[in-house]
Amino acid sequence: MQKLNGLGWLDIFRVALVQTALGAIVVLTTSTMNRVMVVELALPAMVPGALVALHYAVQMLRPRMGHGSDVGGRRTPWIIGGMCVLATGGILAALATALMATSAVAGIALAVLAFLLIGAGVGAAGTSLLVLVANSVLPQRRAPASTIMWTMMIAGFAVTAGTAGHFLDPYTPQRLVWVTSVVALCALLIAVAAVWGIENKVSQRTPAAAAQQAAVPFKQALQQVWHEPQARAFTVFVFVSMLAYSAQDLILEPFAGIVFGMTLGESTKLSGLQSGATLVGMLLVALAAGSKRGRERFSLRSWTIAGCCASAAALVAIVFSAQGGSADVLRLAVAGLGLANGAFAASAIASMMELAHNGQAQREGVRIGMWGAAQAVAYAMGGFLGAAGVDLTRTLLADPSAGYGVVFLAEAALFLYAATFAAKIARTSSDSGPLVFDVSALPRTEPT
Repeated sequence: MQKLNGLGWLDIFRVALVQTALGAIVVLTTSTMNRVMVVELALPAMVPGALVALHYAVQMLRPRMGHGSDVGGRRTPWIIGGMCVLATGGILAALATALMATSAVAGIALAVLAFLLIGAGVGAAGTSLLVLVANSVLPQRRAPASTIMWTMMIAGFAVTAGTAGHFLDPYTPQRLVWVTSVVALCALLIAVAAVWGIENKVSQRTPAAAAQQAAVPFKQALQQVWHEPQARAFTVFVFVSMLAYSAQDLILEPFAGIVFGMTLGESTKLSGLQSGATLVGMLLVALAAGSKRGRERFSLRSWTIAGCCASAAALVAIVFSAQGGSADVLRLAVAGLGLANGAFAASAIASMMELAHNGQAQREGVRIGMWGAAQAVAYAMGGFLGAAGVDLTRTLLADPSAGYGVVFLAEAALFLYAATFAAKIARTSSDSGPLVFDVSALPRTEPT
């Protein structure tokens, strides 16, 4: 058995910069460009909704990518290669958005290619990065390391949204392309510097182990993981909870622009406020779960349920903010939504690093890839259904705020349903142990 020389805290923060780089590019393509297409270009919300759904659909390949990195035993090439593809896709997405102003058909065609690249890049880099951390961090550091990874990604959202929002006003297509290009290239350089040589600091698998893994076809490896009750249960939980989490992503900025008359820079800053509050929520849960007193008073299940319920309440507050037309109330409600989202996400993610090793050895890439695919499908469905719901309700209802309100209330109901599902989660007897899931509460499905 190989000996793991775990990464120190400085190296963990260094690797987490890849998540920051990922978040920096993704927030511009899925949030800012979505707002430009709907508000500045007056395109149906289903156009960016379908594009973002496409980039999530590509991430169904995450288990296959994870298996590929399992076979090779090296994660760095997949991370750097994925970031190159992601940066290219981000720049092409900005060019496509600019082109839509003069030729909608050509712009959308280019955007399809761009979002395919974005999805492939996120899937390759994100999956291999999580496996690298799971395999390179000592067991007692995995929970805080996972929190660091995800908070760094949210930091990438917040910093980029706030900074880019400043440089995007007044909006021009050329300004969008230049800002996106600078962000993408800087993110790529940061990611390469973050992982360069990092795997040399930890022991790698022996050639015999790599040869054994290579002898197992991907389909067989996936079936082996799906047969594991805990891995399958966690996959279902991820799908249900992320469906609720993602439904408001594509409609919040257009809502602020159409109902409250916010400029592109102002609505982008609103997105940054939400991301910043999400970061705070994740840090609060991490600090509480990391203390003995906090673990005694609140379980991770409690944080998950509370986060889902608070998210539902914040969405209701967003609906009522439109009735009074107060931008300050909207900002407060959005901050509350981000805080609640962060609490929910941090408590659910805290178990991932441990669960990645629960099951057959040398399947970490497939296991994390399967969970990532479940999240991607949920995000694709949530984002698209949210955008399509807005188009439908705005057609049926004369008041735009009422149309958005119906969709926000539906999302609140989804969060409440996720909370009832989270209530079936149990904890192990160990205070620091991972979440386990009541498999008997899941629908009975036969492995294929």
